[in-house]
Amino acid sequence: MTAATGPLEGLVVADFSRVLAGPYATMMLGDMGAEVIKIERPGRGDDTRSWAPPYDSGGTATYFNSVNRNKTSRFIDLQSDSGAAEAREIIAGADILIENFRAGAMDRLGLGYSTLTQQNPGLIYCSITGFGTGGGAALPGYDLVVQAVGGLMSVTGPDASTPTKVGVAMVDIVTGLHALSGILAALHHRSRTGVGQQVHTSLMASVLSALSNQSAAFLGAGVVPAPMGNKHPSLVPYEVFETADRPLALAVGNDRQFRALVEVLDEPNLAEDERFSSNSARVEHRDQLVDILTSALRRRTADEWYRALMDRNVPAGPVNSVEEAFAFAESLGLGPRVDVPGSAADGVRNPVDFSATPVNYRMPPPRLEGRH
Repeated sequence: MTAATGPLEGLVVADFSRVLAGPYATMMLGDMGAEVIKIERPGRGDDTRSWAPPYDSGGTATYFNSVNRNKTSRFIDLQSDSGAAEAREIIAGADILIENFRAGAMDRLGLGYSTLTQQNPGLIYCSITGFGTGGGAALPGYDLVVQAVGGLMSVTGPDASTPTKVGVAMVDIVTGLHALSGILAALHHRSRTGVGQQVHTSLMASVLSALSNQSAAFLGAGVVPAPMGNKHPSLVPYEVFETADRPLALAVGNDRQFRALVEVLDEPNLAEDERFSSNSARVEHRDQLVDILTSALRRRTADEWYRALMDRNVPAGPVNSVEEAFAFAESLGLGPRVDVPGSAADGVRNPVDFSATPVNYRMPPPRLEGRH
């Protein structure tokens, strides 16, 4: 096993979280050098161990692998006296605890914040819930449900009659990142005061925050956003177009980029047309402009347009498959695949680079107890 390195080297994380949001956050902590001890149920482990196919060549669900490298597992029955005692022993030596049980479950197990901080006042105790600790405390938090009730599906998809989820559990990932940022802020506070604190985030609060400009449109202007497919409510052209072979995404964010676009398309007069001379005018005359651009873009392939547009600094790119996306990242020197010692498959590279304390890939996702 490779020795731990990274900015969080020396910190210990007691990871009581399951499925995705919490494990994603703790994997990031592990990549950054923390020692992560994952607490799992005997015999079954984390739910995502059974979320398959696909499996890797070693027979482990790839879903579980995606968020559980750089961890060791302890299989503990928290309902038993001996298991609770073992858990408290781990927590006594931990800097960070993260859990995503339903609100109140850890208290019932004798592992609540107020109890544990009597023994470990420097503990940073992070809880992730689905819908908070008030009126939504009893509601189960699953990404699809939160995408639905949190408004994300209402602005995703081709039209209002086809509410569509994002193709990955994006609410879980965003919530995991919010948990991570809260934990790191609490660590900074502890470095100044010596005192830990409780950190809480929820899937529901995270999705409303992540709606960003759509939330702001509602709060600031009373606009209830509707799905627009690949279109943007405030920018034109900012969507996906057909070309001679496959779709191309265009993301024109200002008038300079629009002028460069129409010059590449050999339609320079469009920049002087009063219907299209400013972004607000283009939004007003969206349909007319899209029809013109669609006809022009069908004359060449997506890759041909991509090269020509990027030469003029117009944001554009073909719609890649995941396989093509990895190949593209490789071509840019981003090294998206990493070798995780002992793992049956490559892992996805941590997206954060540190100049002095690089991340480290030292352990594969832990095996289920009793399997070798």
